[in-house]
Amino acid sequence: MRALLRSGPSPIRLSRSYCTKIDGGRRSAPIRYRSAARRLYRLMKPFLTADWRYLAMLNFAVDPGLLTPFIPAGTELDYFERETFLSLVGFLFLNTRVLGMAVPLHRDFEEVNLRLYVRRKSIDGWKRGVVFVRELVPRRAIATVARVFYGEPYSAMPMQHAVIDDGKAVLVEYRWCRGKKWESLSMTAVGEAKNVTASSHEEFITEHYWGYTAGRRTSEYRVEHPRWKIWPATSAKFHADISTLYGEQFISPLSGPVASSFIAEGSHVQVWRKIDDPVLVNAIAARPA
Repeated sequence: MRALLRSGPSPIRLSRSYCTKIDGGRRSAPIRYRSAARRLYRLMKPFLTADWRYLAMLNFAVDPGLLTPFIPAGTELDYFERETFLSLVGFLFLNTRVLGMAVPLHRDFEEVNLRLYVRRKSIDGWKRGVVFVRELVPRRAIATVARVFYGEPYSAMPMQHAVIDDGKAVLVEYRWCRGKKWESLSMTAVGEAKNVTASSHEEFITEHYWGYTAGRRTSEYRVEHPRWKIWPATSAKFHADISTLYGEQFISPLSGPVASSFIAEGSHVQVWRKIDDPVLVNAIAARPA
């Protein structure tokens, strides 16, 4: 997002409909710079920081029609070489902080999610992001915060993980329990992590820096991290009752051929607050330089 500050005392003037909503019908009164600045300052501070590590990424090329019901308004499917993808991703959340504060017993945990890829046209060009079908975490408080503050489809259930990285080989496994049955995603790789090649399929999967959720209107939030190194997987296994986990429509695509599988090294990440007020965002983005 562009910096908000600008010289001079002139106020930022927003649309008439927005002024009406804020000022209780006084259409002639513009919203002052200071009020808008306070709102944008809150949005520009990271809501969450953490380390995302050992991301097992299992990727499937799928029919675009399967993904259409999940596309938030104002976004469209993102393609790579004329194909659309679903990714099953398991990883570790480590050193998690919310608004700079660590919450006891909620700093380190697993997450497994199913996601698709979209893009949204903005004043600065295309924003490439992800939409989640379902996200699994081990604690109810984590799931509740994600649903309330981001509108994300989180579910809480018992989870476990195993990571072995001895410098010669890497093994990661993420497990979750539904009812009395354990399900899992696991991968192995050898050698050292490599840089992602520019304009590659792996870059497409790992280089999406926005999240989108659909509600009464589309919400957007920014995720910031450096480029990740990856290990191409030598083996990958996904064991789950797909129909009850994600829906019957996902049985065939998630049981079919894998487009790619790799383990991303991960990094420190920052997740910004969601933005669901397009009037305010567009007004500030369109301000004079």
